[in-house]
Amino acid sequence: MNTAIKTLTLAAAALAIAAAATVYSGAINVAADAPHSAAVEAVLEIVRERSIARRAHDIEVPALDDQALIRSGAGNYQAMCVGCHLAPGLSETELSASLYPAPPNLAAHGHGGDPARAFWIIKHGIKASGMPAWGQSMGDDYIWGLVAFLEQMPGLDAQQYRDLVAASGGHQHGGGESGMHDHSDQHHAAPASEPTPAGLEAPQAGEIHRHADGSEHRH
Repeated sequence: MNTAIKTLTLAAAALAIAAAATVYSGAINVAADAPHSAAVEAVLEIVRERSIARRAHDIEVPALDDQALIRSGAGNYQAMCVGCHLAPGLSETELSASLYPAPPNLAAHGHGGDPARAFWIIKHGIKASGMPAWGQSMGDDYIWGLVAFLEQMPGLDAQQYRDLVAASGGHQHGGGESGMHDHSDQHHAAPASEPTPAGLEAPQAGEIHRHADGSEHRH
C-alpha cells in the first residue's frame, strides 16, 4: 500500500514538474490564429457550458415580446454587437473573421433557445473570449432588450433589420454611454452601392473619429 502511494505521489509530482516546464518554456502557442487542439477545445467548451448553466439556472426570464423592449435591443445590438456577431445581410467583418474563438453568428442563431443563458453571457461576459461583461455599464432592463431582440433577429431580413434599428433609440443603456459608432458597413464584402442602414451615417473617407479614450481612428 505504501509503495503504491509513493508511486502515485512521484507520478503526480513528475506530471506537475512537466506541466510547469511546458508553461515556462513558452512552448504553448497563444496566438489567435493557431487554434487549440481538439482535446483542449472540447475541455474548454465543457467548462464554459457547465459554468454558464450553473449560474444561469435560477435567472427568471421576463416577457420578451414587448415591442419597445425589442426596439431598444435592436439599437444597442447595432451599436455594440454587430461587428462580432453579425446581422441579417452581413456575412463577415474584420472582427468576426479574426477573433478566436470565433464569435457565434447571432443573426442566424439568436439566443439559441435559452434566453437566461444569453442574459448571463451578455451581463457577465466570458474570460479570454473577447466577450465583454456589458453588465458593468448596462442595466438589466437593457440587457433583456438585447435578449428580446436576439429572439427576433433570425426571422428578420436585411431591410427589416435596418427598419428596426432606425425605429430604435440607438445606443442607450441608462447612462454611461461611450458614444459608440457603427462600422458595420465597412467590414463586409457587399457591393459598394449597398445602402447604409437607415438612421446611421456612413463615415466619410479621410474622416478622423476620436474615441472616448482619446485615441483616433481614420476612416
